[in-house]
Amino acid sequence: MACAPVPLDEQQVTECDELGKERSLAALHPDRKQERLFVPYKTLSDGGSPAEVEEFLERAKFILEDLEWLLALPHDKFWCQVLFDESLQKCLDSYLHYAPRGLDPAAPPSSPAAAETQRLVHRAVFLTFLRMATHKESKENFITPAVFGEIIYENFLFDIPKVMDLCALFGKGNSPLLHKMIENIFTQQPSYYTDLDDTVPTVLEVFDTITEKCGLRCDGAAAAAPVKLDAHKQPTAVSMSQQDFVDIVLYLCDSSSTLHAFLSVFPAACATFQSRSFLCRLTSFYETVVPDLEKATKKRKFEDERLQEDVWRRLSHSCRKMLETAHLLLHHTCLQPILEGAGNTAAFAEELLQHFTSFLSEKRFLSDYDELFPIADDISLLQQALPILDETRTSYLLQGVQSAWDSVGRSRPQPAAASSQPANQGAAGGAEGGRESPAGAEAMLDVPPKGSNGAVCTVSEAELESLLSCIRDLLPDLGEGFLLACLREYGYDSELVINNILEDRLAPGLDQLDRAMPRPVKEQLPGVLSSRSNVFDDDEFDVFRRDRVDMSRVHKGRKKDEDARELLNDKRHVSEQRARYHAYQTVVDEVDEVVAQAGDYALDDYDDEYDDTYDMNQVGANDLDGDSLLNRRPFTVPRVLQRGTRAEGGGDEEQQQQQEDDDEDDTLQSNVNRDQFVQDPALLRERAEARRAAMQQRKGVHPERASQVTGRPKGQGQTLETFLDRRKKEANKGRGANHNRRNMADRKRNKGMIPS
Repeated sequence: MACAPVPLDEQQVTECDELGKERSLAALHPDRKQERLFVPYKTLSDGGSPAEVEEFLERAKFILEDLEWLLALPHDKFWCQVLFDESLQKCLDSYLHYAPRGLDPAAPPSSPAAAETQRLVHRAVFLTFLRMATHKESKENFITPAVFGEIIYENFLFDIPKVMDLCALFGKGNSPLLHKMIENIFTQQPSYYTDLDDTVPTVLEVFDTITEKCGLRCDGAAAAAPVKLDAHKQPTAVSMSQQDFVDIVLYLCDSSSTLHAFLSVFPAACATFQSRSFLCRLTSFYETVVPDLEKATKKRKFEDERLQEDVWRRLSHSCRKMLETAHLLLHHTCLQPILEGAGNTAAFAEELLQHFTSFLSEKRFLSDYDELFPIADDISLLQQALPILDETRTSYLLQGVQSAWDSVGRSRPQPAAASSQPANQGAAGGAEGGRESPAGAEAMLDVPPKGSNGAVCTVSEAELESLLSCIRDLLPDLGEGFLLACLREYGYDSELVINNILEDRLAPGLDQLDRAMPRPVKEQLPGVLSSRSNVFDDDEFDVFRRDRVDMSRVHKGRKKDEDARELLNDKRHVSEQRARYHAYQTVVDEVDEVVAQAGDYALDDYDDEYDDTYDMNQVGANDLDGDSLLNRRPFTVPRVLQRGTRAEGGGDEEQQQQQEDDDEDDTLQSNVNRDQFVQDPALLRERAEARRAAMQQRKGVHPERASQVTGRPKGQGQTLETFLDRRKKEANKGRGANHNRRNMADRKRNKGMIPS
């Protein structure tokens, strides 16, 4: 039965020492390292002399031979060399530091041999890091995962800056391999997540440094650090030296490109950056710094025009990468969980809407972001995933986006005019959606775009320059015109173009072209005046098409107001209306009947002066309006007249007295029901006495004996009833107002608040 394979960290080997004696050593032991010196990498400067080219080729040849020797070693020997050879780590670090990036100036290499050597070294370095990040090469050659994580972490084989540089250098075209490599590193050693969390403040310090160098102050960092006393002496982007300004733009370009490459290759890091409110600081930095740098690029006087174009190209590239970084953070932390239905989708949707709401104050950032990644599409996606989304809130966000476009003075592009997605997003500079770069970062500088000879281009100008630079680094003998034709043919995929050129598998149409063909010159656009269209074309005042204009018909200045005065003094309309109003001046009080019959005046049946005071017609008397004139009470003879009538008629005195009593009772009853302003005091006292008697009867108090609290005058002695009533009042006075005066007084006195 075959033995189970043993991991490399547990293996023991037997070797002979210098004296020939056998000894047992661990497989990973410093004595097993072979002596070999790895030289550090140095890049070839632009326009280098033949001596510099020869030096570069010799150094690169040494590096290439050493790395190929290292990759050919067996598993145990390879790891011994990696762990215990310091020169190897210095060589790899030097390549990460000085290797040319994709956006470096596209200077043609001095020889094809230098470009080919650079490509081979680039490939060998990538394969070396790839093998260093693999803990299991086969069933027999592997390292225990826990031990592997400890080895790479303790020996600093990988750290966060190295991982970011790897993404920036090898991310284009190798994204799947690089993602698998970085994921294995973070999986086997979770401590890298802690290091990544500690790296986020360092990245934020980059933004603060650039802001401070430009003499600005970012809103996100305003509360973090106080203003220095010499802040007003800080040079601005316009007043600083040209070299400092170029260095700031290069620093911004490198930082934004590296960060975007890292997040696009390893999306799991987006959650760590979001936990530090990175997106809020990024938008604030973009809103503060980018317009200032663009304005400075326009106003500054550059000695070399090509330098100005390169600075603008890098600034545009930086803006695009920052916008794509913001989209990556939102996509992987909010949008993707909603699409996958993971967890609480309502919470992710709320977080996304909060981020969009925070963008409303950053007008420039919002307009540029909406041009690359339309916010309306994301909101439409949210409405499909969550039908209960607040429509008022989404309408407010869309109105805020339109307001941002209006505030920056740019017209919002139509959705139908959006460019199509490129065939390979990695070749297009890592763009998420393949859309065009923001117009605010492309149209600020009056530099004519290159390479746009009428063909439809699905990538931006900066991305096209980056693709050409990447290809010409490897194939410097090819002309830009030929490379542009190849890129159009293969969907702007630089990797496919390079592969087909090296293997001579170009399309028949491309194979017949001159490989040294230069870039075609852009056709001169016709003038605005010759192509304009207007409703006033060819009229008598068209100075663009007529050499002579009748100046007598052209009035300069303000016209005299004599015509207006003549118009106001014209009173003919008053004379025309005078006859009509004259007819209304004749008023006739009485008209003779004979004259009326003659026809001069017409008689009317209605007389407006008729007096209807004594008419008996009760018009509206019976209407149901609440006060009918016919429903009043019947007439009643006054009492004086009734009494006098009874006195004159005589009769029994007793009947008269009874009648008077009944009348008084009726009067009292009517007075009770009447709403009197002041009632009879005697009646009120009688009612109060009746209430007191009823209350005493309910309490069991004898109604005949009243309380004797007052008692006799002082000095005459008090009766027993008075003494008992006073004691009863003293004991029961707590039922009324101020019932606890004595208790509270005793309490204050016990606490010492009242002097005894």
